[in-house]
Formats: sequence, C-alpha cells, structure tokens
Amino acid sequence: MTTKNPSIDADCMTLTRFVLAEQRKIPIATGDLSQLLNNIQTAVKAVSSAVRKAGIANMYGIAGAQNIQGEEVKKLDVLSNELFVNMLTSSFSSYLLVSEENTTAIEVEVEKRGKYIICFDPLDGSSNIDCLVSVGSIFGIYKKSEQLQEPMVANALQPGKNLVAAGYALYGSATMIVLSIGHGVNGFTYDPAIGEFILTEKNIRVPPRGDIYSINEGHEGAWDPAIREYIHSKKYPASGKPYSARYVGSMVADVHRTIKYGGIFLYPATTSHPSGKLRLLYECVPMAYILKEAGGLASNGEIDILEIIPEKIHQRSPIFLGSREDVEDVLRCIKKEKTS
Repeated sequence: MTTKNPSIDADCMTLTRFVLAEQRKIPIATGDLSQLLNNIQTAVKAVSSAVRKAGIANMYGIAGAQNIQGEEVKKLDVLSNELFVNMLTSSFSSYLLVSEENTTAIEVEVEKRGKYIICFDPLDGSSNIDCLVSVGSIFGIYKKSEQLQEPMVANALQPGKNLVAAGYALYGSATMIVLSIGHGVNGFTYDPAIGEFILTEKNIRVPPRGDIYSINEGHEGAWDPAIREYIHSKKYPASGKPYSARYVGSMVADVHRTIKYGGIFLYPATTSHPSGKLRLLYECVPMAYILKEAGGLASNGEIDILEIIPEKIHQRSPIFLGSREDVEDVLRCIKKEKTS
C-alpha cells in the first residue's frame, strides 16, 4: 500500500540527483564537476545558515578591513569567503580560485589539485546585509586549459564563452540556487526539512520583453547621454505604459527578478567609474552566461560579455543584461550616440 501525502514528494529531484543525471549523458564525464557542484551547494547551505543567524550571532557590521575593491569588508564577507574557499579546495576538483575577497588568485595545493578554475563572489550585496535585504553568492566554473600551465593565474583569464557551468545562490525569503551547466537554466529551492535543494523551476526562460528597468538612478548625472536617453524613453514613452523602476542594490536579487519577470538590469560606466563598477570574472560573466542560457542577452554596450577576454582577475566592466528586446533597445541608443 502506497502512502499518499501531498506535502512530501517521495521521488523529488534534488540538485545532487539532477547533476548526476546530467553527468550520465556525457560518456567521458569523470564526475569531478559533480563533486565540485556538490561542494558548492554545501558552501551555500553554510552561508545561508550564517546569513539567517547573523543578528543572533553578532555577525552584522564591519570586520575592520577593506577588500581589493576598496570596499569595507563585512564580518559575513569574511566568513562566507572562508566557507567557499575551504569547501572548494577540499573538493579535489579545483585548480585555482578567484574570489572578490582575495587580492591574488588562490593556488590549490598540489595534492588537492583538480582541473577546474572557480571565480566567485562569496556574498554579493553584503553592504545591505545589516538591513536584511536579500543577498547572494555568484560563481563561474572554467576548465583549466591544456596549453596554459604557469603562471597559474593565466588559466583564469578566459572569456566567458569557455565556462562549463555558472550559477548563483539567493538568500531571500527562501534560499535558491539557480544553475546552468550549458543546457538551459534550472532553479533549486532549499528544503530545510530534508537539508536538500529541490528542483522547483525547470528550464527557466526570460521573457523576450519586460516592463521593469533596474539601475541606480542616483548616478544619472554621471551617465553617458545614451543611457539617460534610454531611461527617459522608458519613463516617458511616446505610447503605452511607462516601465516600472526596481533597484535593490544587490546584483543577485536584481538579476533574479529580471530573469523571473523580464526587463533589464543596467550598471553602466560613469564618470567616476569609466570602466564600470561590477567585476567581470565573478559578477558579470556568470550572470551573462545564465541570462543567455535562459534566452536573454548580456552586453558591455559594445560586445557580448561572454566574448570579453579578461586582462586581470579583478577587472571591471559595464553590463546591460535581461530580456533580449530590452537589451537590444539600449544597445541601439548607445550605437546611435556613438555614430551621431
């Protein structure tokens, strides 16, 4: 006799099960990527727990240091980075780690070394953590090039089109991992009752056009004229309803909403940040990879984000990503400005 309980799925698709099933589709797969993704989800579970206990455990506030970007480091930044580094180096699948919180790339010990390079932001949006705004983690995974050996850091300077997997974790009303391993995008929600991430959103697709724009309008005076023109056209359209403005200030939260509802996320260059502010390797590229796998677009205003060849690990870039038609609109404004 089979027990029927609608609140319990006896055959749920967990993240681990999903990755193993995908691995089976590739005859030459060694299982190293599966092991690496398993360790990443363990790190996400630990960070999620730390985020939710931050107030009780006195983890709010500044740690008393600055990172490579010159930004104040929060206590949770330090803990999250340690959790990711420890889990990634102990996976026996990683070769090199690039973290927002470390000035230089982390070379994995020879006896623990694998074949993957992981670029990650362990706690994106942490400047908002003290006011309980949703934050997240971002990661992109490359395979070590057979041609490149030393210096090791050169292995991390690959274009985003070489990614083998990318994803982000969102610590909000629930904890979710959104992941792509090159065959679409899927969302996995954490079920604390069983301690597993469960597939809840299959084959996520970005609407071709949305009605939301997301940008820090406090910087309008420092934008290029093309960006001001584009935003003005969305606020005061010649016909139809204006777009809604939504800006959290946490990239993971803003991009996740963009994926769900459509629209566009913009972080353009400004006079104070002529090369953009968001980091290419562990913010722009993983998010661009996910958006493109979900049917959207991502550009730096001139070329596809995934075509950029990085020159340094903490390189910055402007970014425009979201629904295909919305990104095409802003690119037309940029092109028009440059040719006028």
